[in-house]
Amino acid sequence: MSLILQTIADGLVLGGLYSLAAVGFSLIFGVMSVVNLSHGVLVLIGAYISYTLWHVFGIDPLLSIPFNMAALFAFGYVYQRGIIQLAVDRSSLLASMLVTFGVALVLRNVLVLVFSPDFKNVTPSYAFNSLTYAGITLDFVRISALGASLVLLILLTAVLRWTAIGRVIRATAQQELAARLCGVDARHVYGLTFGVSAAFAGASGAILGIIVPFAFVVVTLGGVGSPAGALIGGLLLGLISTFTSQFIGPAFPNAMMFLILVLMLLIRPSGLLGNAFSGSR
Repeated sequence: MSLILQTIADGLVLGGLYSLAAVGFSLIFGVMSVVNLSHGVLVLIGAYISYTLWHVFGIDPLLSIPFNMAALFAFGYVYQRGIIQLAVDRSSLLASMLVTFGVALVLRNVLVLVFSPDFKNVTPSYAFNSLTYAGITLDFVRISALGASLVLLILLTAVLRWTAIGRVIRATAQQELAARLCGVDARHVYGLTFGVSAAFAGASGAILGIIVPFAFVVVTLGGVGSPAGALIGGLLLGLISTFTSQFIGPAFPNAMMFLILVLMLLIRPSGLLGNAFSGSR
């Protein structure tokens, strides 16, 4: 029984981290219908920023999150207005997907040139401390990372639901023409949305320290365009990953995740919660 509880705890922690990495991807697709294939590289950039701040200035990766988010927000806004919007205007949403793929390749190679292809890791002072309760052991790094992830996810949900900019983003996603008629600058809103997505990618990079290869699976499972769906999808995938590794074998979590992706695309393509923004299009 203790083994099952430990596996569940590990899965929920891992799922919370998956959710933070996926929520920005979900937001972009839900608002702009753009599949941002460079999202994983933005997560990696966030990880390298935190690594640099820790290595050079000794700043804890969690304390570097605000700087990461500010830097990636500015980059994301310029990226969307200067590259993606031009691709959409001159061609189609499919062209924007190809553009983001090309940008991902360029950024990945730039990172390799700057930081080398060697693995990097950040080891804060509390990395080897742990907390044990009722037979369940969790290290402080995972606990603090999960706490930061949940705080950021709640903050994003609150911004989208209860602030003026959140209402503008949701209105533009649901009816762009109606929003334009009400005086909303849709292009500016798309830039802000992409900036927010990039900011959360940077935050997840600061927490994870590595690229998250399963963000798209998390989004598909939870439902595109839904921050709550990204959270649920991430938690479910975290549980699937840990249970598969524990009871089937450590070589099978990746295969199981992609099997879940295929099944969800066949059974319920919109995900568990569907699209939270674009239902009226």
